Amino acid sequence: MAELNGQSFVHVLTLRVDPAWRRRSSAEREEEVRDFLTAVAETARTVTTHTYSLTGRRADADLMLWRLAGTLEDLEESASLLLRSGLGRWLAVAHSLVGLLRPSTYVRGPSAQEEALVSGERSRYLIVYPFVKSSEWYLTPREDRQQIMAEHIRVGRGYPMVRQVLAHSFGLDDQEFIVSYETDDLRAFQELVMALRETESRRATVRDVPILVGIRRPLADAVRLLG
Repeated sequence: MAELNGQSFVHVLTLRVDPAWRRRSSAEREEEVRDFLTAVAETARTVTTHTYSLTGRRADADLMLWRLAGTLEDLEESASLLLRSGLGRWLAVAHSLVGLLRPSTYVRGPSAQEEALVSGERSRYLIVYPFVKSSEWYLTPREDRQQIMAEHIRVGRGYPMVRQVLAHSFGLDDQEFIVSYETDDLRAFQELVMALRETESRRATVRDVPILVGIRRPLADAVRLLG
């Protein structure tokens, strides 16, 4: 699995704005947005941040940051800076998912389709969710799991317009994996999900919600949609 400048830690951070912020004056909001944007720019030395808007589509979150860093400390210190800077003081953490980029145990090497977000151009939409498999899955013989996953992978590769990266969270967070998909075509993504629901691997799924669908926007545009 490719890494971006040695940044193997993945952090999906979604934030919810306090509705009271929208009732502040335009001048106050503009100043706080500038301070927040400056703070994000300051973190760029250690953290790569991709920004997505959720505004008006979820009750629990308005903004999603998909972040890469070399250490957990870099993620923590940069998040602290964001949350105490300008607009950040009006933001509450809605979801926080942490994982590591690692090679898959079921493929010899990742394809370009499976290296989304760490290489190439960004797509219009990002779909992220935490993923947990059953204990029975890991007690299934290795060769049986390999065969089941071969079907899963084959179906996924039939949708080249949908790219994916898998971060491993077991031992680090409540979920086992963070699944992230990129695409310009949400209809194609939904068709992929429908196809995957009918594969044998689906039997092992315990949890794959919440499903967070972000629209890629420059950070300045995303935060100005907040109010």
